[in-house]
Amino acid sequence: MNIRLSAAVLVALASLPLGVSAQSADLKGYYRYPALGPDRIVFTAEGDLWSVPISGGVASRLTTHPGEETRAVFSGDGKTLAFAATYEGPTEVYTMPLAGGLPTRRTYEGARALPVTFDPSGALVYSTRRYSTLPAVQLVSIDLAASGVTRVPLAQAVDGVYAPDGSLYFTRVSQGSFTKRYKGGTARQLWKFPAPQTGAAREATKLFPDYEGESTAPMWWKDRLYFITDRDGTMNVWSCDAGGGDLRQHTKHVGIDAASPSLRDGKIAYQLGADVYLLELSSGNTAAVSITLASDFDQTREKWVKKPADYMTSAHLSPGGDRVVMTARGQVFVTPRHLNRGGRTIEATRGAGVRYRDARFMPDGKTLLVLSDQSDQPNSPGEVEFWTLNADGSGAAKKVTSDAEVLRWEGVPSPDGNYIAHHDKHFRLFIHDVKAGVSTKIDESTVDNIEGLVWSKDSAHLAYAVIAPNTYRQVKVYTIASKATTVLTSDRFDSYSPAWSPDGNWVYFISDRNFETVVGSPWGTLAPEPYFDKRSKLMAVALKPGLRSPFDRTDELVTAKEEAKKEESKPEEVKKDEQKPGAPATDVKKNEAKPEAKSGEADGEKKDDAKKDDKKEAPKPIEIDPNGIQERLIDVPVPPGNYSGLFATEKRLFWRSSGSGDEAKTSLMALDIDADTLKKREFEAKAIVGDLGSAEPSADGKLVLVRKGDALFVIDAGSGPNADLSKAGVDLSGWQFAMTPREEWRQMFVEAWRLERDYFYDRKMHGVDWRGMLDKYMPLVDRVSTREELSDVIAQMVAELSALHIFVRGGDTRRGPDDVQPASLGATFTRDQAAGGFKIDRMFISDPDEPSRTGPLMQPGMNIRVGDVITKVNDTEALSAPDIHALLRNQAGRQVLIEVKHATGETRKHVVTPISMGSEGDLRYDQWEYQRRKIVDEASNSTIGYVHLRAMGSGDMADWARHFYPVFQRQGLILDVRNNRGGNIDSWILSRLLRKAWFFWQGRAGEPYWNMQYAFRGHMVLLCDENSGSDGEAIAEGFRRLGLGKVMGTRTWGGEIWLSSSNFLVDRGIATAAEYGVYGPEGAWLIEGHGVDPDIVVDNLPHETFNGEDRQLNAAIEHLQGLIKEDPRSVTPVPPHPDKSSGDNRKK
Repeated sequence: MNIRLSAAVLVALASLPLGVSAQSADLKGYYRYPALGPDRIVFTAEGDLWSVPISGGVASRLTTHPGEETRAVFSGDGKTLAFAATYEGPTEVYTMPLAGGLPTRRTYEGARALPVTFDPSGALVYSTRRYSTLPAVQLVSIDLAASGVTRVPLAQAVDGVYAPDGSLYFTRVSQGSFTKRYKGGTARQLWKFPAPQTGAAREATKLFPDYEGESTAPMWWKDRLYFITDRDGTMNVWSCDAGGGDLRQHTKHVGIDAASPSLRDGKIAYQLGADVYLLELSSGNTAAVSITLASDFDQTREKWVKKPADYMTSAHLSPGGDRVVMTARGQVFVTPRHLNRGGRTIEATRGAGVRYRDARFMPDGKTLLVLSDQSDQPNSPGEVEFWTLNADGSGAAKKVTSDAEVLRWEGVPSPDGNYIAHHDKHFRLFIHDVKAGVSTKIDESTVDNIEGLVWSKDSAHLAYAVIAPNTYRQVKVYTIASKATTVLTSDRFDSYSPAWSPDGNWVYFISDRNFETVVGSPWGTLAPEPYFDKRSKLMAVALKPGLRSPFDRTDELVTAKEEAKKEESKPEEVKKDEQKPGAPATDVKKNEAKPEAKSGEADGEKKDDAKKDDKKEAPKPIEIDPNGIQERLIDVPVPPGNYSGLFATEKRLFWRSSGSGDEAKTSLMALDIDADTLKKREFEAKAIVGDLGSAEPSADGKLVLVRKGDALFVIDAGSGPNADLSKAGVDLSGWQFAMTPREEWRQMFVEAWRLERDYFYDRKMHGVDWRGMLDKYMPLVDRVSTREELSDVIAQMVAELSALHIFVRGGDTRRGPDDVQPASLGATFTRDQAAGGFKIDRMFISDPDEPSRTGPLMQPGMNIRVGDVITKVNDTEALSAPDIHALLRNQAGRQVLIEVKHATGETRKHVVTPISMGSEGDLRYDQWEYQRRKIVDEASNSTIGYVHLRAMGSGDMADWARHFYPVFQRQGLILDVRNNRGGNIDSWILSRLLRKAWFFWQGRAGEPYWNMQYAFRGHMVLLCDENSGSDGEAIAEGFRRLGLGKVMGTRTWGGEIWLSSSNFLVDRGIATAAEYGVYGPEGAWLIEGHGVDPDIVVDNLPHETFNGEDRQLNAAIEHLQGLIKEDPRSVTPVPPHPDKSSGDNRKK
């Protein structure tokens, strides 16, 4: 019978399945990827394979490697297990006897190879990208006895099952974003590939052409195909007949998806939540299998973080610079600046299941201000609020704020400690009154985060930068007493990073207002466009009128004023004419002898004196006159550059200066602004520290904390150029701390939930009861015993939003000690026992115009051909290994000696340099792209150009330039964004395609050419497919909406809520959030969840595409040829030259 389960019941089942006592609940694990054998279920838990009787009970462990062993598949006889494992680093396919034994490696893909099934002949079928030129997952079978590999003749297939008649039912494509109820172009759908029949046409067909949702994981039993599908909104087990008809639903779970099903002998095992369920097809009964683990749950033991600096998220100096407070892995630590001179590193927090995001000293030097997600309410996930801690680690944390609605950023205390400035994810700026316990919103941006918070010395004013509606930042100052905001800069230039001058009369800032293009004109190849490098200038604004720039050159009027001021400031206690000869002009009392301190009082009196001496005068109140303030700007005498991170000390300005380009280094620069320098007017910016990460001063301005990578240094604020850091390092070598995984996992789960809430573009969370989702999935976290299992729970939760661009990845996962990477010769091989080696089947060919991308066996002078046989590798017999790539492990980039038996019978030795498997993937892709370009050139007689974009990043812009400009004058253009992985450069490409030719130049010789330079005058078409994603979809939609041409191919992925991937968890894992939705001028959301519908639908069918056909490309060529025939875009003929002769000068 079928059981309809509510979400609440499912949670209960996930937490404590039927038949499991409370006593045994502590021995329960988190069970994934069940495989059903004749009488046992093999599944993954704790990253290992386990075996348990079908009836349940105590499972026994089959594997023990520190890495992951997953996705087990039983052989037909039930005696052999195939599974994926990371024994040597990459995820490869292994087999082992069910009874136990040493696993045998079966693949050397260097990528993600996953077992799928065993075919009727007993060969193991697995999925891999290894053999496809265009990156696509395909199915490959391997004869376990002979190690021979055979490709299933389908261009795309991620899983499959064979029916008794030899037909293959398979899922064609899949996508990596975690989402439920997905109906986009890459939805998992079932196809049928008929068995080969003599004389019959053979092509795969979609099994359910009218259903846009997901159907996957095919299984065969008694003339019916079983699979999981989301037809009722939840993934459940269904079946159909061989032709896709007679649909039947077998499970009716609600709210939690069935996953990873495995069928054998009329039973289906599948994952539901954290458990394995078993469905009896004959009766229709389904129930959780009662499983416990005989395990020590090793990965849940207390764990030491050996290098916390790898997880450091903030570091700040104490007011006097003697200590540094750091946050790492969500905890707070205080360490002396000179640990080697004494002192200890203090673990200021021991918060179980709490993350401290940021920590800095309050002005008293004894208290820390921290951001924490600690909850002080039972059964509440908590919000990120400000708390205070004792810097010495004593006492309990004290809550400062209680009104957070969304993620808060840094808190900056005022110098007197009475106020805390902070901002949040909703672009709001607040000031919290510490004594009153009240936060007041003082500003809000409509564009992005507010930044650059810095207090004046008198704690009366806060300077900051806020983004104006035109996206330019403006520097503002908020005054506490008047509650007034003074706008220091206009929105005509981007101004940011404010810093108060030492005397409080000026606010320094950086502004992008230097516009000197490094490109002189649009002439030349690639139609160069202006590029404004070094736009930043250092500026200052006078806070009141009448202030002369401290950087101005002196003149006679200034000199006279300065002399007058000196005379007025002379002391009047003793007149010069009343002084005795040689007597100083001082008060007599100041020179009176003090009595000597009594024994035992000296230290105390010295301390008291020191305290008195340390008491600083109250800062001079800062005056601000807002009238005409934007007219009181001055330049700081520093050449323009690429600047950021400005701050000021008593005697210097500091800032970060970066070079140009992606690999440019950043330096800490300084400009002296002390009285002597200002008097001499000798200004020179100096590079203090190179290869800089970040820098900030101590509160007293005497020291600067420098971060380079994961290392911290404290330097004197007066350090000279190229400061010596050898003795300035903060000693972090002994810094370690312990953490409890389960507590951390629970915190990360809640934080993933909270960050998704705070980052997701829709505050209503697509109508989902988001708090309800936290409650729904939280019980599963208690079952988790590895970081990978936590990711599985998080993935199930975030998928409830039914949005794309949500990925769960990374984190502190356990890995094995080995990282042995295969290498490639840029070819595929067949094991040839008779020939004594591995025969070359195919060598991947790249564009001959780019010799740097040529494969290892294709190098000039090799003369190696398809059909030649490699008999030895580094003097080792090739056939001694199951796969030639086993002999190439760890050989990428190294010289390797191979012996080749050529087709002529001659045997020669060659020295080759293998490439990495990733580079081989690029090489295979190169061949695909090069072949498309050749096809277009040959079919069109070079009248149509071809440009393929693999993604939409800066490197792809280089590919655009490499391939578009040589064909810009052709009559047709195919822009191919199939398989495009996305990025953010669609506007660059579209703006170039929108260029129009509006006149022609013609000299006395040569052909005419047009303005705008490199405008494409011909007809265009864009190709997309189900693997066109993100910005690859945006450019397709833009191409059509802007009228550039037709879009051809198949419906795209459907991921158009963009993301920043900045919401990291404490262990550097992430559950990305979809942050920026896209809608059109008509007021409708675009693309998300559905994809871009092509104007002309053309599908590259799996079998014919495998055989080399590219139906979509051919259709694009035919389409353009038709347009060119109807409307040839030839250059307008040169008109007759004007006759400007007159009278007798006319030529006769």
